[in-house]
Amino acid sequence: MPGFTRLLDGYRQFRKTGWARERQRWSELAEGQSPEVMVIACSDSRVDPATIFDSNPGEMFVVRNVAALVPPYQPDSNYHGVSAALEFAVTQLRVREVVVMGHGFCGGCAASLTRQFDDARDGEGHFIAHWIDLLDPARDEVLARHPGELDRAAFQDMEMAGVKVSLRNLRTFPWVAEREAEGSLRLRGAFFSIADGCLHLLDESEGRFSPA
Repeated sequence: MPGFTRLLDGYRQFRKTGWARERQRWSELAEGQSPEVMVIACSDSRVDPATIFDSNPGEMFVVRNVAALVPPYQPDSNYHGVSAALEFAVTQLRVREVVVMGHGFCGGCAASLTRQFDDARDGEGHFIAHWIDLLDPARDEVLARHPGELDRAAFQDMEMAGVKVSLRNLRTFPWVAEREAEGSLRLRGAFFSIADGCLHLLDESEGRFSPA
């Protein structure tokens, strides 16, 4: 995998080609941003939303974290990075859509399903363990549907269930629920299959993902 030196080479190439070619766009973006879509995706290096959606700078407001999770609404004095980004996108940028995009072979979902970090509460892995606690109810449902040895179908079920968890939690935020109810905001679930490069969209009424 490329190190930072390789990334710097890429930056210099961008300056010569991409930035120069889109100089007008960058001048406009310097004045502000007005994306219509927020994408909540996983931090996994294989699932960059800008690459998958072939998007230009300024088109998406993106938040990435382990397993593309959204925590429930908790108005307390703790630090809430995802919630702050969500609030900014919805109430300040006024995005019209929020997309939660899970993906195949997600390490966070796999860790939840296998309970990989259950013994790491007081040491290395503590933050991961606590974060993927958000998936506990979904994990129990997946395990009930897949008794016995875990196979790829079970892991994919877990990955798709994680998207549904985040969508449910999104609706606990009052300013998300209000805007969805009035029709000014739409929530979408998506799943990107790394193995074949296919994007699947969630039909919430049926609870199923289908190819886009």
